Amino acid sequence: MSAIRVHALVAGHVQGVGYRWFVRGLADSAGLSGWARNLPDGRVEVELEGPADTVRAVVAALDGPRAPGAVTAVVHEERAVQGGSGFTTA
Repeated sequence: MSAIRVHALVAGHVQGVGYRWFVRGLADSAGLSGWARNLPDGRVEVELEGPADTVRAVVAALDGPRAPGAVTAVVHEERAVQGGSGFTTA
C-alpha cells in the first residue's frame, strides 16, 4: 500500500479543548507520523503521513463525533510524502 501525506486546517472551537492531543492519539493509534499545532487565527494545522487508507480514516475522524470542541470545517490536501516517524504537537 502506498503512503500519502495530508495537510489539514481545522476550524471552529478547536483550541484549548485538547484537540491537538485528540489528533495525536488518533495518529499514534494508527501508527502515523506528522504533527499538529495551533495557529494564531484559532485553527489547528495538522499533517499526517502513512498508509493511504489509514491517513484517510484519520482525516475523516478530524470532525467526527469524538472530536473535542466544535469543528466547523476541515480543509485538506495531499502533499509530497516526506518520510519520518512519530507524531509531535506544538
